[in-house]
Amino acid sequence: MRTLSAATALAAFLTLGACAPTSPLAPAALAEADIPGADVSVTRDGEQWTVDYTFSEDAPVWAFIRSSLLMESRQPWRPADWTVVTPGVVLERVGHLDVLRSVDGGPVPRQVRLQLAPRNHNLEADYPVLAFTDGSVALFSGAFDVFALPSLEVARDLPEDLNGQDIAIRNARITWRDRSGPVLVQGERRREAVTEDGTLYVLFGQTRMKEAERIVTVADPRLPAWISTEIEGWAPGVADYYARRLGPGQTDRPTIMASWGGPTPGLQSMSGSVLPGLIVMSFEGIGNVEASPRSQAQIRWFIGHESAHFWLGQTVRYERSRDSWITEGGADLMAVRATKALDPSYDALGMLQEEVDDCAVLAVRPIEGAAALGDHRAFYACGAVFALVAERAQQRATGGDWFDYLRPLIDANREDGVLTRAEWLDHLDVVSGDPTLRARIEVFLDSGTPDPVTALADLLHAAGVPHRVEEGRVVLE
Repeated sequence: MRTLSAATALAAFLTLGACAPTSPLAPAALAEADIPGADVSVTRDGEQWTVDYTFSEDAPVWAFIRSSLLMESRQPWRPADWTVVTPGVVLERVGHLDVLRSVDGGPVPRQVRLQLAPRNHNLEADYPVLAFTDGSVALFSGAFDVFALPSLEVARDLPEDLNGQDIAIRNARITWRDRSGPVLVQGERRREAVTEDGTLYVLFGQTRMKEAERIVTVADPRLPAWISTEIEGWAPGVADYYARRLGPGQTDRPTIMASWGGPTPGLQSMSGSVLPGLIVMSFEGIGNVEASPRSQAQIRWFIGHESAHFWLGQTVRYERSRDSWITEGGADLMAVRATKALDPSYDALGMLQEEVDDCAVLAVRPIEGAAALGDHRAFYACGAVFALVAERAQQRATGGDWFDYLRPLIDANREDGVLTRAEWLDHLDVVSGDPTLRARIEVFLDSGTPDPVTALADLLHAAGVPHRVEEGRVVLE
């Protein structure tokens, strides 16, 4: 985003930054000790970062579960930031995975050392390093999880989405140390911490926590004060609104980590993601330095989107990454409706129009294949349009809204924690009584359409969503 104008960068944030990435594969229970894995030691000594892997067995390839790409270039980030020290071992990209392999084709040594240069990249649907202006750094534990593979050929043939593959994985057991002082793990400062959880951040450095009754914040000391105030004042209220409408979420007292990339000229950038009990946010750009009605509305919506994932993303998650339109588009509409309810001056229609406009551009290709092309914005924009259709069906049936449509789906799936595409669409059939809505949405999902404007207009017309077509554009009314 650094090379974009302020307006374009903000649009990029709205399309790509506000995400709730989920693990591409659910790790096995830690009790299953026969599953191959690794013990890892992560140590910071001044400017030097060292990672030592001790693998549980011999294998010619160890692959990283989370092998995301850089947002801007769609290149892997790990080979550029992680350097293998152990002779005879290389770190490279094979297919969709970053892997460690031996040069001679034999087993990777049981002990491998790497050096890190942690950088705050903008990643596709994954959790980045958080770099703070006081030198503090927060690392995501899941970035270190690995699994054994029998060959490079097997690694090359694995799909991007590992869900549903017959692969047994367990989280790495990681020891975290900082020679200059304690690390912060799950709200606690420890001289040395040991974790076996691939869904948390560990903070190296002295950036302080601020605890309140309904929220804990870890904010960059140079983050503009108005942003900190907005986070601390808005997040509890929007979470309370969601709880009233949807029942309990994954947490009722989240921690928010917010980093600051500085007042970069010509830029207004916000990005974020969610883990159990934690929202991470990154802000950058001159457009974020001073508060304005527009920037305040954008940050309130941003907080609303990320907070929504404690319900749609954490309480229930999607089954396959291709179904992330359920959580991302759904969280977009949750944020729009909550922001409007709590701030009547918010331009909800303007935000929804952006979703329609972007979906009209991106729906020429199948929505479910968007991730492979780097078109993650399709999950947000078209997912929000589908949510708008479902909301209108609920309104026609009961006078309700998006939350009334969503709550039965969340409640029905609290036990297994998974909301599938079939369940979402089955519910639409029941609420609307019109199977053609499902059929129209499935065209977007499975094949795309050569004429998205007409297809969107037909879908909205069938659902009864007020709109008009004007100069080749679908305009909401």
